[in-house]
Amino acid sequence: MGLTLADIEAARRVIAGHVLRTPMLPAPRLGALTGAEVHVKYENLQVTNSFKERGACCKLASLTAEERARGVIAMSAGNHAQAVAYHAARLGIPATVVMPVTTPFVKVAATKAHGARVLLEGEGLGEAQARAEAVAREEGLIWVHPYDDPRIVAGQGTIALEMLEDAPDLELLIVPIGGGGLISGIATAARAMKPDIEIVGVEAALYPSMWNAVHGGNRPLGGATLAEGIAVKNVGTLTLPIVRSLVSDIVLVGEDHIERAVNAYLTLQKTMAEGAGAAGLAAMLAEPGRFARRKVGLVLCGGNIDPRMLATITVRGLERENQIVSFRLTIADRPGLLGQIATILGRRGANILAVDHKRLFLDVPAKGARLDVTVETRDAAHADEILAAFSAEGIAAVRVDTGDVME
Repeated sequence: MGLTLADIEAARRVIAGHVLRTPMLPAPRLGALTGAEVHVKYENLQVTNSFKERGACCKLASLTAEERARGVIAMSAGNHAQAVAYHAARLGIPATVVMPVTTPFVKVAATKAHGARVLLEGEGLGEAQARAEAVAREEGLIWVHPYDDPRIVAGQGTIALEMLEDAPDLELLIVPIGGGGLISGIATAARAMKPDIEIVGVEAALYPSMWNAVHGGNRPLGGATLAEGIAVKNVGTLTLPIVRSLVSDIVLVGEDHIERAVNAYLTLQKTMAEGAGAAGLAAMLAEPGRFARRKVGLVLCGGNIDPRMLATITVRGLERENQIVSFRLTIADRPGLLGQIATILGRRGANILAVDHKRLFLDVPAKGARLDVTVETRDAAHADEILAAFSAEGIAAVRVDTGDVME
């Protein structure tokens, strides 16, 4: 397969002092959530908030003076882009990055801020790669592939060296898969250091490219995913045989579990994870029985999430936990009734977030109205207490999904 532990140890010497040795810490609250003993490698604490700095630094440092003068080009949905831009600027190398038009604005802005020329092209990484390859030929630029390059893979593999030095008794590593560079490097290093350790990969269910390649499957690829960083349709020719040889299984996770994992990192660990970065935890939420009572290492590989999306996920998480609840009330349209309803809520410690008062619906009496009230509550029992209080006051009320309030 060509890549060895010695290559990865050499990569560590190259990137030393230029890339952060991120903390690897126990996460007992995630353990309580999943039933496993969990340790998290916080790659979201790198300067560009992603593990991609390791491979980019290793690759760029290997270029000759002539190659550096020509400049480099990369394609990326964001994290590789920022890593190449940052380390190219540090080394005085002109950088061009092609990004899909669907890339979150926060990642595009961050890449430009590091001084790179950014070209937005294509709906996905495949189209972005085709454009990047064309520009590389036209302008004579050095191609810096995000995953299908031995120096890139060796750089990513340095994560495993640190993980097993900090937590040598780990039984299993769960690693997100896009094109396969991260898991190939980690699997190569980890299995060389500890042959009996298990490596499990994770892909978004909408983009099972490596699963298809390993299993000879033809699951469809495409769709809007929170994990755009691993929404890859073409796996690497270098990485595929490594995954086949060293990775025991690939778990496919749905958007609901990715969303829950992002929220869990924020609320339980007080750290930011993008969808791809949270994929390992998403696998544990999707298949808790499989990982229960095991010593698991997770790679939080990136934290570059759009703040607006994070806000949406946070609110949706509160709704799932019954801490934001909506009630639909059918009431008489008379003065003072809104005040009575507010009093009922206030006495029971519910904070009103929104009120939608409608008189024109045909499913209520002509002298009546429909009132949708969204409130903050402590938990499901508190919401039930409020519902019972409305009933005791003779007010017809039902729980509704918050998304139905404006319908």
